[in-house]
Amino acid sequence: MNTSFFIARRIAHNRQSSFSRFIIRLAIVATTISVAAMILSLAFINGFQKVISEKVFSFWGHIRVQHFEPFKVNIAEESPIDKNDTIEASVKALWNVASVHPFATKSAILNSNATIEGVLFKGVTKDYRFGELSSFLKSGRWMNFDDSSYSKEIVISQPIADQIGATAGDELLIYFILPGEDKPRTRKMKICGIFKTGIDIYDKTFAFGDIRLIQKLNDWSPQQIGGYEVVLKDHQEMDLSSNMIYDVLPTGWDSKTMKEIHPDIFDWLNLQNTNKYILLVVMTMVALINLVTCLIILVLERTRMVGVLKAVGMSDWKIQKIFIGYGAVITLWGIAGGVVLGLGIAFLQLKTGFIKLNEESYYMDRAPVDIVWWQVALVVSGTFLISFLVLMIPSLISRRISPAKAVQFR
Repeated sequence: MNTSFFIARRIAHNRQSSFSRFIIRLAIVATTISVAAMILSLAFINGFQKVISEKVFSFWGHIRVQHFEPFKVNIAEESPIDKNDTIEASVKALWNVASVHPFATKSAILNSNATIEGVLFKGVTKDYRFGELSSFLKSGRWMNFDDSSYSKEIVISQPIADQIGATAGDELLIYFILPGEDKPRTRKMKICGIFKTGIDIYDKTFAFGDIRLIQKLNDWSPQQIGGYEVVLKDHQEMDLSSNMIYDVLPTGWDSKTMKEIHPDIFDWLNLQNTNKYILLVVMTMVALINLVTCLIILVLERTRMVGVLKAVGMSDWKIQKIFIGYGAVITLWGIAGGVVLGLGIAFLQLKTGFIKLNEESYYMDRAPVDIVWWQVALVVSGTFLISFLVLMIPSLISRRISPAKAVQFR
């Protein structure tokens, strides 16, 4: 049996009440809290980024293809492009493209119970990916599409419904203002459903309807649309996929990623990575400072023992290994406790959602959790490795202890 680690284990499992025992417990608790804080911060920030990104992608896809208009704002009516089956097939054939969906938008005013509210009416086809939006639907259903004409149903957001005092099943008037016409065109429509994404820029702006209504109002042919939404298999390759799509588009068409259309949202999400790294560094420093302080106190408290061991012929390296092993035991207990505490809170949040958020500020009503296991493994291995290297510093103190003075130490 290794003598150094045998002594380290005996000291670590010493149950006698002492100041050093209190210091050991304090170091284990500090390491536990630090590791748990790192695991939770990664899980919450990952969850936050994932949920917001998925909401944006679910609502608008990953890439938008439409007429090239560099000076037009991103949320505005589109100039028409001709629906092209050949281009659609070329885009769908790209390795990272999952689906392609035509759309068009038009500004409108909703009127219900003498209250009006402006919206951007988003027209889609009956083959639209409503399944991906099912989590947003709060009441009612999505539109039914009439084969002979356009659907006279509309889906509005919860904030807009609250603003105009409407519920699913109500009827309202919708006014479309067309250029060159003195009076708006009016349509009576039924609210068949109400959605809520939690993202203000969508909830306070958009309503869903039939694209054929927009084509009729704009005097477009059935082949004219506002653009295409492109859904990808892997959103991490969004920029590359956008360039590949652009290469197969005809002159006058453009391809934009959601990061280009909503840079404010994605810049904000990327900023969370900086917060994540800062928190990891701070928590690691807290754990290391506590561990080093603890070990220095333990070395000083065991000065007489070091002197006796040196006097009977034990080498400095073997004595140093006693305190390295001692610190490793403390680190392992702290890491194990941190993993249990951190993952326990994360899974509890997944099941109960007990940590609530202000939806207006954070786009969601509860803190999301996304546990990435390689990150947990990195926290555990990184904490242990860095701690083990730092343990060399206080253990060097034992080399400077003189046996003659140590046995007289009180």
